[in-house]
Amino acid sequence: MPSDTPGAAGGDPKRNGRNKADTNSNSSSRAGPSTLQLIHQAFLEPVSKMQKNDARNIISDFAPVIMTQKMMKTASTLSSKQARERIGNSSMSQSRLGFATLGRAPLRLGLGTRRITSRDLEIVEATEQLLHVDVPEPDGVASNVSLLRGFNATIPSAEQSKSRRRQMRSVDAPHIGLKKLGMNARGMIMDEEDHEGQSVTSEDDVVMVPRSSDITLRKGKRRGRESLSTAKMLGKDELTRQRKEILRDKENIHIKRSLVNNEILEITHKIEALDDIRTKLEQDLIKLQEDELELDDELQGVKERLEFEQSSSTRMSQSFQIPHSSRRRKGPAFLPSEHDELPPGVAFMTLDSHTAPLCALDFSEPYGTLVSASQDDSQPIVWDLLSGSESGRLRGHTGTVKCIQVEDMVCVTGSEDSSVRLWDLRRVDADGSDGWGDEGEIVSLSDVAEEDDGGEGGVKTNGIRNGVEKEKIEDGACLRVLEGHTKAVTTLFFEDNCLVTGASDKTLRQWDLSTGQCVMTMDILWAIAHPTSSTLANNLFAGAAGAVGTFSIPIPPRADGSWDLYEDYVGGVQFWGYGLVSGSGDGAVRMWDMRTGQAHRTLAGHSAPVTCLQFDEIHIASGSLDKTIRIWDVRTGGVYETLRYDHAVTALQFDSRKVIAATGENGVKIYNRTSMQHSTLLTNGHTSPVERLRYMDRYMVTGGRDSTVKVWSL
Repeated sequence: MPSDTPGAAGGDPKRNGRNKADTNSNSSSRAGPSTLQLIHQAFLEPVSKMQKNDARNIISDFAPVIMTQKMMKTASTLSSKQARERIGNSSMSQSRLGFATLGRAPLRLGLGTRRITSRDLEIVEATEQLLHVDVPEPDGVASNVSLLRGFNATIPSAEQSKSRRRQMRSVDAPHIGLKKLGMNARGMIMDEEDHEGQSVTSEDDVVMVPRSSDITLRKGKRRGRESLSTAKMLGKDELTRQRKEILRDKENIHIKRSLVNNEILEITHKIEALDDIRTKLEQDLIKLQEDELELDDELQGVKERLEFEQSSSTRMSQSFQIPHSSRRRKGPAFLPSEHDELPPGVAFMTLDSHTAPLCALDFSEPYGTLVSASQDDSQPIVWDLLSGSESGRLRGHTGTVKCIQVEDMVCVTGSEDSSVRLWDLRRVDADGSDGWGDEGEIVSLSDVAEEDDGGEGGVKTNGIRNGVEKEKIEDGACLRVLEGHTKAVTTLFFEDNCLVTGASDKTLRQWDLSTGQCVMTMDILWAIAHPTSSTLANNLFAGAAGAVGTFSIPIPPRADGSWDLYEDYVGGVQFWGYGLVSGSGDGAVRMWDMRTGQAHRTLAGHSAPVTCLQFDEIHIASGSLDKTIRIWDVRTGGVYETLRYDHAVTALQFDSRKVIAATGENGVKIYNRTSMQHSTLLTNGHTSPVERLRYMDRYMVTGGRDSTVKVWSL
């Protein structure tokens, strides 16, 4: 077959003339042969010399190598500008076919009445742009194997040498009926045919029996069968050729193995990319779930706000009304517009008037009023969170304040002096700025008479003394003093006019804030002696045996190595309606009926005293000195989830989306209940372990052993 290359001497004169004319017409736009012509000379010319079937197989195998998506996209992008300039030129548009069009259209397209050949296909290149583009270094198999070598190793003709060697080893032998034996071995029936030979088997080998006319039997003698390999001689040249072919086939196998490994590696990368996409989609799904929970809370908050505004007229008619508890308040809180400008997870305000580690704190609302207490200080500080300044102090307790709850402008505190005090924070300014009494004194204020409009009357002297006797305080911030516990009050919770306190005397007391009377006393020791189940006593930790005497247990060392004794027998209380939940020093979480004062269920699982707890409609979260937070299912009484930390848990608060805890470290721990991921807040945070925390929506206040109060943006 004559050559198809443009430089061939032979060929059709008319074709050569047309090619010459085309070359002259395109000489201004290109210099030298195009890329497709070079590919044609290198690959398609040898193919044209092969048979039709082999050529079709080779082209079909080689097309994916050239027609890659990346190559087509690059060529079409670089040539788009020049292609638009050639739209108006009809002669050029009819004689050229864009490379991008080649990828979309079949090869058998007609330009006029003539069939398209390889000479009519031209890749429109942006020569100047391509010259400035860095040629990437080949990687993978391409770094070791050239494109032509890989092509030769994968075309069907690469297997021809193996077939040729197999034919060379074929030996002419009498017909032995192997096909019939194979069919019979598989249980298949074939037609009866006349065979000239038969096969028999012996103990040594399969023996061919020639035709009966060629057999000469000799009595007493047995002639051995010759090997098939001795019947044919290959010769030195043939063996040398087969040796080269085998080495080349082994090299082809190595190339094919490299190609397969490269494909496996590419698939692995694709799988990794798909895994990344899957992970991102799962994160998006988790984000949608969190958004749904946030909307549920916001809806509940709107309902609560509607009820509040409907009853606001009644509240305004009363001089003093105890507000509803904000511990179960849901939905977003009212925040200044500037709060959105704060970066999340950063402590943007520090209050440092305390001189000892914080032991209690609570605030009314974001940027509202904060009350905090520290060890060795009996006067909690009242803060204005909007300005970050100190508003005054609550004077009256004689011991360290262990627990605080603030609702609107009402505050209730419990102290080591075994008393509970009710405060009106609106009167703190007058009470804290009068300058009466020294620090640590018990101050009782008598009635203060005011002058009449007519100027008559006098001013009575104020009764200020250090005695134990306390007179009724009318104009001071303290509204009521509740006495009844015999030891330190360590926890409290109030809502409306109902207050429940827990103390180290191992009792819980229910109070009526409107009258100041103790309504009911619940004895934890009696509940321990009368467990709700027979197996409960075996589940309590060993330190519960000493609960009858003085309760004192060493706290596990914190992150900074410090430790002290834990003496708060009741770590936390909270109620809702008639249901009360308490956590005590025996490691048990008890559920009480406030109508009867009996513990009807005990949740045993902690191996150390319970230091804090909170519950909602479904779950109870309890923190303990055993370095765990257990989330209980109220419906079943079982443990729903357990969070483990490196140090003791001293404070926690949770909602439907997250759990925030103080765990004996400088950072605040946050657990995402939806994605089950842990994170820590450290930026501009405490320099010593965090002890107490309280948050609303995206606003949080923490107190640490570094004697500071930090305000965070969540």
